[in-house]
Amino acid sequence: MAQPAAKDAKNQRPIIIKRVKKVAGGHHGGAWKVAYADFVTAMMAFFLVMWLVASVSKEQRAAMFDYFKNPSMEQGKSVKAAPGQAGPGGASTAVINMMGGMDAPKSTIKEPVPDTPPPPKLDAIAEAKKLAAEADKAQLKKLAEKLRDAMEINPKLKAFKDQLLIDITPEGLRIQIVDAQNRPMFDLGGSQLKIYTQEILHELVSYLNTVPNKISLTGHTDTSPYGARNGYSNWDLSADRANAARRSLEGSRLDNDKVARVVGMSSSVLFDRKQPRNPINRRISLILMTKQAEEDALKTDQPARPVIDQPAGPMDAAQMAAAIDAVMGQGVAVVPKTARTAVKR
Repeated sequence: MAQPAAKDAKNQRPIIIKRVKKVAGGHHGGAWKVAYADFVTAMMAFFLVMWLVASVSKEQRAAMFDYFKNPSMEQGKSVKAAPGQAGPGGASTAVINMMGGMDAPKSTIKEPVPDTPPPPKLDAIAEAKKLAAEADKAQLKKLAEKLRDAMEINPKLKAFKDQLLIDITPEGLRIQIVDAQNRPMFDLGGSQLKIYTQEILHELVSYLNTVPNKISLTGHTDTSPYGARNGYSNWDLSADRANAARRSLEGSRLDNDKVARVVGMSSSVLFDRKQPRNPINRRISLILMTKQAEEDALKTDQPARPVIDQPAGPMDAAQMAAAIDAVMGQGVAVVPKTARTAVKR
């Protein structure tokens, strides 16, 4: 029994256990970390310099440039750069004696003065004047429509609508009161208003006061010769009739200083040129002037316009105001040489 057991023991395979011992590789060193740290530091310094260059003004950059050219507080006088380890102008290992330079007052950098707003351009002024003129004409057109409607509703105006002519001219809204064959506005050869003419003017006042525009009154006659009486002629008659219309308007509570000009034109401006003695030529013309026409009328008696020396470049607001005052001026208009004028001051 012992022999078979020994034989089985010899035939068994041994169990081999392999144990692998892992050994870490050798140390590679930390030089790359130093190189990476230097790279990051250099990039940080580069972006810091770029940020400083972009954030400071031109004057501040010039001041920093001058400082790094000569870091001391005193102005350098040498024409040759100081020697250093890296050659002329390089870094020096010498100890710098500031000699109290750090206590010296540092120069201050003036902040740049913000740009003043540009003066108004002449184009903008011209555009503003154009818009104001358009608004003025629109207001006068609206008033003309109201007057035409009133001539159909108001009994006093409706009775004389054939003698009331309303239109828009370059000077403004014109209302003409003309003579009819059997219904004249004045006594023959006189300047006394008829009762119904006064009523017409009285009805017009309420409409004239609704706008701020000033009034120009003009008297016209036909070509019928006026009997000479101490030199009295159609010029005098037309001016007297225009003044009579002014007095009637003011007596009907026309706003103060509303009338800017009273003119007598005789027969120099006929309504019907083909029939110079047509009664329609005898008329009173009332014009609500536009602002531009009013300015032109009130500055014609001023002396010649002064010459304004315009500086190079655009004018500022003060210069523009002075120029406008000098050009526009103030005053009362004078009528053409062919007319006699009575001016209300």
